[in-house]
Amino acid sequence: MKNITFLNPEFFWLFLLIPVAIVWLFWKRKQQTPTLKISSLKGFASSGFTIAKLKPFLFVFRILALSSLIVAMARPRTVDVSNKTKTTKGIDIVIAVDVSGSMLAKDFKPNRMEALKRVADDFVEQRPNDRIGLVVYAAEAYTKSPVTSDKAVVLDAINGIKYDNVLQDGTAIGMGLTTAVNRLKDSKAKSKVIILLTDGVNNAGFIEPETASDIAQQYGIKVYTIGIGTNGMAEFPYAIAPNGQFLFKMMQVEIDEKLMQIIAKKTGGKYFRATSNTKLAQIYNEINKLETTEIEELRFYDYDEKYRSLVWIAGLLILAEVGLRNTIFRSFI
Repeated sequence: MKNITFLNPEFFWLFLLIPVAIVWLFWKRKQQTPTLKISSLKGFASSGFTIAKLKPFLFVFRILALSSLIVAMARPRTVDVSNKTKTTKGIDIVIAVDVSGSMLAKDFKPNRMEALKRVADDFVEQRPNDRIGLVVYAAEAYTKSPVTSDKAVVLDAINGIKYDNVLQDGTAIGMGLTTAVNRLKDSKAKSKVIILLTDGVNNAGFIEPETASDIAQQYGIKVYTIGIGTNGMAEFPYAIAPNGQFLFKMMQVEIDEKLMQIIAKKTGGKYFRATSNTKLAQIYNEINKLETTEIEELRFYDYDEKYRSLVWIAGLLILAEVGLRNTIFRSFI
């Protein structure tokens, strides 16, 4: 009976009539059985077991047949459900990350860069139906991962983010945004999104952030901007010791929030300020909810009806009862 469902379970109430049917059958049998009164049975020798004693069991066939018909009317069946999903509105996303030296500041645990990598990992894993790319920038910018549906490639690129000497130190917000736009401008997706993260002010590059945002607007690309950094002072790296370790000192956190707000507003996005690990995770969760992918789910049901075998069983039981009653037990009253 595993995985069997019933289309009309209300017919099971008919089982309440089974005891009534049993009482009626025995009463009817008693009415149909003639009686003979004699003064003594001593003259009749007992012959032991006779086949006539099995005749009452014919009623069991009838009760079983009735029970089978009730279960058959309840329509037992098994169902095999298969799902097929189809993305009806895909989203292409590029995450543009500031990898300047200030991203090693320790106002996030263990630092801004590592906190961002953890949150970005979760964000990518929560969007299995979208294509995602990664751009990193400091004083220059380059594409670390193209826009792809291969999440393993994107996650590997995120985990490979680190501060090194590949890019000249600085913060070229315009260059980072332009590179991200270049990854999306030819996209055929229904929605194109850039998540631009920085922890400073634009101080490098030959493309102004305002110009980059105009280009993004022209291509219908929405930009969500995130300013990362606590309010007030934070431990920033300012030099490298002879042993290769960074030296830190308390410095004022400076983020060009006005510029970030302008970029977001112009492109139809939204500006966020992340002041802690928890707040950064909340921001990515909010963006995840704002940019939803429409999924069409097609569900197919394959029903296997089981009532036919029960009808056959009921029919065979009735035939067996009628056949035995009119053959073997015919001579018995």
